[in-house]
Amino acid sequence: MRSYSVSLAGKREIKYQDTRRYGWMIATVFPLLPLLSIALLMLSGRQWTMWIPLLSIYTLVPLLDFWFGEDERNPPEQIVPQLEDDRYYRYLTFAAVPMYFITLVTGAWFMGSHDVGWSGFAALVLTTGLVNGMAINTGHELGHKKTALEKNLAKIVLAVPVYPHFNSEHNAGHHVQVATPEDSASSRFGESIYRFARREIPGGIRRGWRLEKQRLARLGAQPWSLFDNNILQSLAMSVVLYGLLAVYFGWFALAFLLLQAPVAWFQLTGANYVEHYGLLREKLPDGKYAACQPKHSWNANHVASNILLFHLERHSDHHYHASRRYQSLRHFADAPQLPSGYFGMFLLAYVPFLWRKVIDPKTLALVDGDLGKLNVDPAVYGKG
Repeated sequence: MRSYSVSLAGKREIKYQDTRRYGWMIATVFPLLPLLSIALLMLSGRQWTMWIPLLSIYTLVPLLDFWFGEDERNPPEQIVPQLEDDRYYRYLTFAAVPMYFITLVTGAWFMGSHDVGWSGFAALVLTTGLVNGMAINTGHELGHKKTALEKNLAKIVLAVPVYPHFNSEHNAGHHVQVATPEDSASSRFGESIYRFARREIPGGIRRGWRLEKQRLARLGAQPWSLFDNNILQSLAMSVVLYGLLAVYFGWFALAFLLLQAPVAWFQLTGANYVEHYGLLREKLPDGKYAACQPKHSWNANHVASNILLFHLERHSDHHYHASRRYQSLRHFADAPQLPSGYFGMFLLAYVPFLWRKVIDPKTLALVDGDLGKLNVDPAVYGKG
């Protein structure tokens, strides 16, 4: 395992090893999970086996999070420049991009060329959608970086779940308005994930398009220019990809493609829901909001789910320093801490009364019970 070191004044040497260095490879190959569903059906001939990978994610990963626990260690700041310069970590995100295409194409081929019943069809739609929600997460990691290669790869991978507006909306919208009532991607205290989805998904599309138009206007470019508009470029890739797969594999394959995409969108909605639930940045005397701090994002240090998600769960540091690469994101002891990794939290969120029973007391404890310090749902608590 590679060791990083730096010598300081007084001949003191700091050394660091990333114990998850090779564990991050799992996030690169995880997008192939739906292929396991296909393999199980072909080996067993039983459609119920296609549900095993999906059910395993929602049971095995939370259990592994519990088993391995949390890792609160941070890389020393003196080591971070070396860690971020290590190209191995970015190559893993690069390698993940084609995996999503392999899974999508294989799924379309399988649906178009095999007699699959409705149970198997539903299992593959949901499993592929779950995985392609992580395609948005990979686009998220790449889209925050400054190199042209990474930004272009972000547009490419976002074509798989047909989520072309994400980087425009997320970088210039969500990161600016996070943890405020104005942010469509910050869930409110008392708001269920289902009501949040009805606000977050269309709100993100509208905001992404508006921000991209504003960016192009500053450059003197037209919003409908395919050569300049990042959203249209990614959307065009989706249209070509889905169109070709429909032509080659038929309408049943197209139905599979069109149904798994909203499942992927809802996976992102789930992540947004748990990441900022109820948290509110303070308003300053001038009417502006205080700068985003680690306390404005829910954090999780659970090992298994963080490996699958390229450290997305260290969300507090991501919003504090958005350009940091996943391998060097830090834990902050004073940030709100989730009791489980994201997959366990998703299960809670899908059952709103369980979510509120577990998370609402933790949220209220952060502000000593003062609802005025939370981003509350006006439909539940009123506008005052």
